Amino acid sequence: MSSFNTIFFSLIGGILPALLWLWFWLKEDRLHPEPKSRILIVFLVGMAAVFLVLPLEKFVFLATSSNISLFTIILWASIEELTKYVVAYFAVLRKRVVDEPIDAIIYMITIALGFSALENALFLFNIIDGGLFTQSIITGNSRFLGATLLHVASSAAIGVMMGLSYYQKPLVKKLFLLAGICVSILLHTTFNLLIIKLENNLFFIFAGIWVLIVLLLVLIEKVKKINP
Repeated sequence: MSSFNTIFFSLIGGILPALLWLWFWLKEDRLHPEPKSRILIVFLVGMAAVFLVLPLEKFVFLATSSNISLFTIILWASIEELTKYVVAYFAVLRKRVVDEPIDAIIYMITIALGFSALENALFLFNIIDGGLFTQSIITGNSRFLGATLLHVASSAAIGVMMGLSYYQKPLVKKLFLLAGICVSILLHTTFNLLIIKLENNLFFIFAGIWVLIVLLLVLIEKVKKINP
């Protein structure tokens, strides 16, 4: 397969599923939808964040003597979740467009899906480039159900805490934000550990992620009901 076709199918396999999930989550904010142009920008910023994360994770890997320990996994999860939050903050969270509690959730999910889209595309590129096109379809479906939703759940944890504290005092907002970041890192670290420990029992991991998604939907409904 030519390099162009490899890149094309990798991007399609990574971005299209993410856009389908984005369409699903945007329906949660259909009463006061965010500007489509802003959503697109935030999605692209999420994709660009991958290029910030990769060298940092490589540095951690080399600094820990190329040993994938628990400490390494925690650092990788921390890098990804903190990077997604920081780019979201500068791209949108500090702007006036975030004018209701649910907006932080929507934008954090959008950042996560953009990040996941390019991450999955790079993952698929390595498989397709090795001539394993059929395997890439299976892998793409697995990441559609697993890794992508993990990114959504972990980043949304930050958005939920921001939404719950939207009308609170600055100190309370900071405490909720810190709690959200800690939860997001914990979720991401747990997922990565389970992938390593239960690589032959992915059903249980995916089932756990779907439980998180159901919980997220419940929390979103709670945030929607928050009044000044």
